[in-house]
Amino acid sequence: MCGISGIYGVENLDDPGAIVRKMCDTLAHRGPDASGYFTDDIVALGHRRLSIIDTSAAANQPFYSADNHLVLVYNGELYNYVELKEQLSDFNFTTSCDTEVVIAAYQKWGIDFLEKLNGMFGFALYDKNSDELYIVRDRLGIKPLYVSQK
Repeated sequence: MCGISGIYGVENLDDPGAIVRKMCDTLAHRGPDASGYFTDDIVALGHRRLSIIDTSAAANQPFYSADNHLVLVYNGELYNYVELKEQLSDFNFTTSCDTEVVIAAYQKWGIDFLEKLNGMFGFALYDKNSDELYIVRDRLGIKPLYVSQK
């Protein structure tokens, strides 16, 4: 299990990166293997990693698309990631993690890729080009995902 955190709408915060780091510190028990953060003018995302499928540092998160315009923090497991990876054969995969499959699927199929996912997951996918943040969980809500609006 991993832990993700984030803030959307950071414009009025003094140091959103520090806030997300503190949020991730409270999730350290969910992911003792690595931590990572992303912050820009709109969003701050954090991740605590428990390495399972691909234990290399290349699979650490936040995970970025090759062109760097997509940022993903992900917790879960895609049961069909191998099958999806075969359908995404035109994509140049650099890891063996299911996280990278989420990025590739979004790039190929847009947000409709969610219909193809089979697994238990919660994630935040940020598209820097469109300034859109997708907060997603699996259909059954197996992986915890809590959202608060101020």
